[in-house]
Amino acid sequence: MQNSQKNVTLPTNLSEEIRESKSAEFWQLGDRAIRRIGFGTKRLAGSDGDEPDAQERAIALLRRAVELGVNHLDTAEFYPSYAPPNRPRDFTSLGWANDVIRRALAPYADELVIATKVGPTPTGLARPDQLRALVEADLRALGLETLDLVYLRQAGLDSIAEHFGVLAELQAKGLIRHLGLSNVRAEHLAEAQKIAPVVAVQNRYGVGFGRVNDAILSSCGEQGIAFVPFFALTADAREAGGVSVNDTIQEIADNQNATPAQIRLAWTLSLGAHVLAIPGTSSPDHLRQNLEAGSIHLSPNELAVLDSFVD
Repeated sequence: MQNSQKNVTLPTNLSEEIRESKSAEFWQLGDRAIRRIGFGTKRLAGSDGDEPDAQERAIALLRRAVELGVNHLDTAEFYPSYAPPNRPRDFTSLGWANDVIRRALAPYADELVIATKVGPTPTGLARPDQLRALVEADLRALGLETLDLVYLRQAGLDSIAEHFGVLAELQAKGLIRHLGLSNVRAEHLAEAQKIAPVVAVQNRYGVGFGRVNDAILSSCGEQGIAFVPFFALTADAREAGGVSVNDTIQEIADNQNATPAQIRLAWTLSLGAHVLAIPGTSSPDHLRQNLEAGSIHLSPNELAVLDSFVD
């Protein structure tokens, strides 16, 4: 069932009153109420995944996140949870995050939502007939009988109907609770909705980055679909990770007694109550700072500057 919240317009047109009204802490994702600041497990171990205690540190971090109230984890078997320094695309850790999640948190609390994605494989986008095996592999890795939310992560498809149809069949069989889409265009969303309900869309978006997705962000809000941006902190750095920093955002951060990452997250949350944040980190301090970003209130002038910002 999709959420009924309405009246979301393009981010640059949001009035101060509307943006203030969209500062809710929770969002109804299907049948689950989740905190709008979740945790992304990409690069969960930073650049130290080969260290002997890397998994134990990651387990402790995930448990701390849940203790602090996080109940939305974003993961994928193809996530490169760590990469060697200076080689951000050398992904040698596939499946690492899912294994750590299971070790850290299973058996899972009822309120915890684990979202995962299927589609990419080491040899390219999976064929429709390969998707069931990917879903079943996630079930085994995470130690679940049903996956809370599965995104179809597409790349280069004109039509996603055949791929999404397979996931809808797996949902009907009880392997998946809710369905989402990632890296899609508006026509993909409309196509999928003719097959099964979509509760979340995950596309690139951030301050000065990914604004090509303004229209689909707005459309999701109007339909009560969660919009979950990726690269919200890294921006143009993308897979290289880290936080994209510049003088404009640093000045706002200084005025707010905050970090640039917190300003980027606060702006992300200001875009609408349906917008969820999934910042990832391997640092307990950064985890705490990310969660504190929800209490930052950007002024109308700061919002205007960030809305029009070109990174």
